[in-house]
Amino acid sequence: MNKIRKLFTLDKKTLFIFIEAFFYLGWARILISRPFAKVAPSLGASMEETSDIQPHMTKLQLIQVHDAIHIVSEHTFWESKCLVRAIAALKMLERRSIESTLYLGTAKDESRKMVAHAWLRSGPFYITGAEGRERFAVVGKFAKHISEKG
Repeated sequence: MNKIRKLFTLDKKTLFIFIEAFFYLGWARILISRPFAKVAPSLGASMEETSDIQPHMTKLQLIQVHDAIHIVSEHTFWESKCLVRAIAALKMLERRSIESTLYLGTAKDESRKMVAHAWLRSGPFYITGAEGRERFAVVGKFAKHISEKG
C-alpha cells in the first residue's frame, strides 16, 4: 500500500513516464512470447548500429527513460528481464524520436551453460543492460533509426 501511496506523490510528468514504462514493459513481455523472426523487424535494421554521438538535448530524456525502465521493471507482475527492458526502452525512445541500438549477446556461465543478454544503447549512453555486457559476444544488433517506424 505504501508503494501505491508513494506513486501518487510523484509529479505528473514522472507519473506519466512510469505509466508509459509499465505499458511498454507489458507490451514487450507479450511481444517476446512470439517467434523472434516475427518480432525482429520491429526492432530496427538488423546488424546495423546507430551513431555513438548524441545531441546534448536528449541526455535528460535518456536519463528519464533509463530511470523509469529500471524502477518500474522491479515492480511489474511479470518478469521484466533484460530483453523486455531493452525492447520497452527502445520503444520509449522511438516515441521521442531518439535513435538507439539493441544488442543481443551470448556467453557461457560458470557451469558452461549458454546464457543470453540484451542491452540498449543510445549515443554513448547505455539505457538498459549495461551491467556485465562486456562478457557477452554480440550475436545480433538492431539499429532503430529515427525515420523508422514499427
